[in-house]
Amino acid sequence: MTAAGVPALEARGLVRDLGDEVKTRILHGIDLAIAPGEFVSVTGASGSGKSTLLYLLGALDRPTEGEVLIEGQPTAGLDDRARGALRAERLGFVFQFHFLLPEFTSVENVAIPMLRRKDIAPAEARRRAAAALTSLGIGELADRRPTQLSGGQQQRVSIARAIAHRPRILLADEPTGNLDTAAGAAVLEIFERLAQGGMTIVMVTHEPSYAARAQREIRLRDGRIVDVVARAAAPAATPAG
Repeated sequence: MTAAGVPALEARGLVRDLGDEVKTRILHGIDLAIAPGEFVSVTGASGSGKSTLLYLLGALDRPTEGEVLIEGQPTAGLDDRARGALRAERLGFVFQFHFLLPEFTSVENVAIPMLRRKDIAPAEARRRAAAALTSLGIGELADRRPTQLSGGQQQRVSIARAIAHRPRILLADEPTGNLDTAAGAAVLEIFERLAQGGMTIVMVTHEPSYAARAQREIRLRDGRIVDVVARAAAPAATPAG
């Protein structure tokens, strides 16, 4: 459990440069705190730094300057193995493309990440995978392969894979980008339900109506936060600084 008043995710002075000889600054000193159980959307034009910020918050990338804290734990000093263990234990990821392995069934796809962990037995991994599919309303699709599923069903399986190991934080990068309106709305309903259950969710999206369903919308422009829109009461978080 996160200690009282400690943000689930915190960015302190995040800077990210790309390039070797010629540097391009993608993020310019981002300060941000996200409370446990908060549902936050990140918006902005293409190239504004949305996905870069998400990857830094999820310890998938390292900042050029600054620090990311996950549930109060600094990540800058962690080696790749420790960062991987931190992600596997505490974080779940959903991307625009589902990245399901076509040769495996839905329940197998969901179980695979847990099978890489020494603390979850194979039988328990499969049980959690089946339970995650059922919780998302697709338990009956457990034995189908990705090619036998619709786009919306495939994305639900990818969400099940992201939450089956019971992470406290879910990071989603354009999770509705390849879905029709009905399937996209269904994904947002899932995120809202997960947030109501106490999961912290950060979602990058280009769709204003989806962004508006989050408790806070963080608006980026040219690698800087230019506006923060609060739409619902959110748990208190210690300000970044």
